[in-house]
Amino acid sequence: MITKHRCSNGVRIVLENIPSVRSVTIGLWIGTGSRDETEENNGISHFIEHMLFKGTQDRNARDIAEAFDRVGGQVNAFTSKEYTCLYARVLDEHAEYALEILSDMLFNSTFDDEELAKEKQVVYEEIKMYEDTPDDRVHDLLSQVTYKQHPLGYPILGTEETLKSFDKMYLKQHMKEHYLPENIVVSIAGNVTEQIIGKIEGIFSTYQAEGSDIQGEKAVFHPGKIAKQKDTEQAHLCVGFNGYPLGNENMFPMSILNNILGGSMSSRLFQEVREERGLAYSIFSYHSAHRDSGLLTIYGGTGAEQMDELFSTIFKTLDDIKKKGFTQKELDNSKEQIKGNLMLSLESTSSRMNRNAKNELLLQKHRSLDDMTKMIEAVTLDDIQTVIEHLFAEDYSCSVISPNGALPKLN
Repeated sequence: MITKHRCSNGVRIVLENIPSVRSVTIGLWIGTGSRDETEENNGISHFIEHMLFKGTQDRNARDIAEAFDRVGGQVNAFTSKEYTCLYARVLDEHAEYALEILSDMLFNSTFDDEELAKEKQVVYEEIKMYEDTPDDRVHDLLSQVTYKQHPLGYPILGTEETLKSFDKMYLKQHMKEHYLPENIVVSIAGNVTEQIIGKIEGIFSTYQAEGSDIQGEKAVFHPGKIAKQKDTEQAHLCVGFNGYPLGNENMFPMSILNNILGGSMSSRLFQEVREERGLAYSIFSYHSAHRDSGLLTIYGGTGAEQMDELFSTIFKTLDDIKKKGFTQKELDNSKEQIKGNLMLSLESTSSRMNRNAKNELLLQKHRSLDDMTKMIEAVTLDDIQTVIEHLFAEDYSCSVISPNGALPKLN
């Protein structure tokens, strides 16, 4: 059972009581990420997330780390294109203790100059590490070429150049403008009662910020190709198609299509590319849904000399899907797989907290598992055909990182 509460200043609270467990996961979610940045301050959302761990008025960085270690808890954070999250998982008896520390980190971080300089070096190293993982970097390149100058195409980590400009006042001003009360969701899941809502309201209801909620420019899909040369053992390929935004009515057929296409070991791409032809160890597809756009991505990694064959095999598979669609057996199997994955993914308090927070922050509605199961069951082959006609009606985007830096060709 999910309980929702809105504070007088707009902060939203989502609570799911799970009395059968002994843990509690608390997440502080802010509806701002790299898509709310500019070319000049790209990476600031991610850098603020890092700095929230570097000390408050009452705790230094070591104090924060030890505070969770001493109760056997876990604390972490992450930044995406559309939100930032600070979260902790603790035993139920330490829920209010964790809430107090997390809120202290969010509201009272000092952004000390010495700590700021050290953390810049940490993020520099993170950027270098990311550049050394082409199987990750190639996905960023796809977003870059697909969304052109739109912030959805920016890297979440930013660049070494943009990081140089960040100082204490810059970070605090960005938070005032983007960490708005109406953009904050406090999500809690685990063995905790509604009594904690009063504690949260006492901490969060007085929070104010100076900015206004600006949605920014709509993201538009642009077909494009980009290739980068890098001395790698493999060539890495991403192919992208115009997908669906969050909340779109075709999201469930989209999920099933993606699962049959490249979302599992029995998928068309996995079977054809890896099992039948031995062209790649890693081949998969996934759909990224944003508030105003979506992107279906196919990834494969292979030897540079086999890139054209991999590329051609992917498009032969897609052509077969466009001409013949899927079978009823594939549809039925995929439905069961998605339902199973959904149920299994929600067996921890962390996954429940994440699910509830995203639903509240991005969709402002919550579907029960029974409702989601019914919507999955209701998908027909005709529904999937509609998605196929949408996805593959336009040209595609493509990104490559390879030893020769060449775009692939269809055989």
